[in-house]
Amino acid sequence: MKQMFAWSRVICMSFILLLVGMTVAQAAAQKSLVVGMELAYPPFEMTDTSGKPSGVSVELANELGKALGRPVVIQNMSFDGLIPALKTGKIDLIISSMTATAERTKSIDFSDPYLQTGLCLLLQKDSTVKSIADLDRDDKTIAVKKGTTGHLYATNKLKKARLLVLDKEAAAVLEVVQGKADAFIYDQMSTYQNWQRNKETTKAILTPFQQESWAIGIRKGNNDLKAKVNAFIRDYRSKGGFERLGDAYLKDMKGEFKRLGYTFFL
Repeated sequence: MKQMFAWSRVICMSFILLLVGMTVAQAAAQKSLVVGMELAYPPFEMTDTSGKPSGVSVELANELGKALGRPVVIQNMSFDGLIPALKTGKIDLIISSMTATAERTKSIDFSDPYLQTGLCLLLQKDSTVKSIADLDRDDKTIAVKKGTTGHLYATNKLKKARLLVLDKEAAAVLEVVQGKADAFIYDQMSTYQNWQRNKETTKAILTPFQQESWAIGIRKGNNDLKAKVNAFIRDYRSKGGFERLGDAYLKDMKGEFKRLGYTFFL
């Protein structure tokens, strides 16, 4: 009788442990996926009229969360604070139109690329500049946004020009519009948009002088999450997800890029 009671206790304990194990696994699966981005880069990262996160990157993050079975929390922060936040575990991923560079891969890992772009130039309307090489002169002032690949490129490649490092894209554009800077180095899509908004005072060179790709930032050593993110990107692309995002947020630009003979990147 005692032996039967002992076996019953073993079976009950095993069942309880199994349930606990399932609960822990389910809780881990349901743990929020904290995604860092700077909500100041429409139409990729922005807020809607009610102040809620919106844009291409927000939708991408939410779709990724669904695929992983984890609710998504968007953490809005300055662009140059994203990598430190990822390294210290304050966020799980970076989805913020971030270019995967060799320098950044020293600190964090990246997913497979999900978008192709490149660095271009916004210039004063009457500028005689034909290429990035024309800007590396003592009498030139170049505006860049802090922490971007445009900032990195200018710091490493332009040894003679004066650099004007600013925190906000809009401030850099204004420097060109007001004639205080000769050029603003930024990505192809944003350069196009800023030119369209300021056609009377600016012009653009839209052929990239440096090709780049955007990817999702992942903390080093988190190989399991990296594999799942890459699997999601492949699946999402095969099902037309990126094409739908492009049509939803960038349809007019897609048509204009086609008209101008530029390959659209999403």
